[in-house]
Amino acid sequence: ENKKQNSELQKQNWGNSMWEQYELTFTHALPYRLENISITDLKKQSVDVRGQIKQIGNVNVNAVEEFRETKERYEFLTKQKEDIEKAEQSLIELINELMEQMKDIFITQFAIIAENFTHVFKELFGGGEAYLKLLDEENILESGIEIIAKPPGKKLQNMTLLSGGERTLTAISLIFGILKLKPSPFCVLDEIEAALDDANVLRFANYLESLSRETQFIVITHRKGTMERADTLYGVTMQERGVSTILSIQLEDVSEYIDQKKTS
Repeated sequence: ENKKQNSELQKQNWGNSMWEQYELTFTHALPYRLENISITDLKKQSVDVRGQIKQIGNVNVNAVEEFRETKERYEFLTKQKEDIEKAEQSLIELINELMEQMKDIFITQFAIIAENFTHVFKELFGGGEAYLKLLDEENILESGIEIIAKPPGKKLQNMTLLSGGERTLTAISLIFGILKLKPSPFCVLDEIEAALDDANVLRFANYLESLSRETQFIVITHRKGTMERADTLYGVTMQERGVSTILSIQLEDVSEYIDQKKTS
């Protein structure tokens, strides 16, 4: 009876120990039962397993939920990444297509501007030769542009080797060549002919007058030749100290006034 009671007590203690350590009852523990194995081996195995569990550290009871949330976020970000990569590829293809169109448009428009520049140069200089040249024809959109000019009586040379007045008139030729490509409704010129001599000022003014049929020019100037070709003159005067007054006059009115004076 004593042995039986001791056995029952030991069985109960083992049951309590299983529950405390592994949260298993005797019935639930039966599937893990091993036959013909020594207690010593089981204790050694238990020590090894406990060591492995200790190395794992504290058990995160929220690991399953966190894994689910992390997996969902990973799948969402993966899809976003794929969408971004597809959008990037589409943009690259679009950029390449636009670059090709820009090259075609630039080549066409540049050829027209170069031809206009040559014609305008000859008209303003009364002869000579000039053309535009791309420095890097393999990389058109980033290439520099060289201006080669030959005023009458001089050899063909780079624009930088010309005199100040010749450079000014060459630059004016390029501006007018661009304007001829697509005339603007109006254009403001600020003393661009200041460095020209009187003969070239007259050529500039005459050519400007021919362009005024399509573009209205607002010219800031102190040169007499340019003012003589204007339709209307505006001036600023200071009759009193610190008080500016704007005056304007139409040259047609001046001509009529002078004719009336002569008649009277």
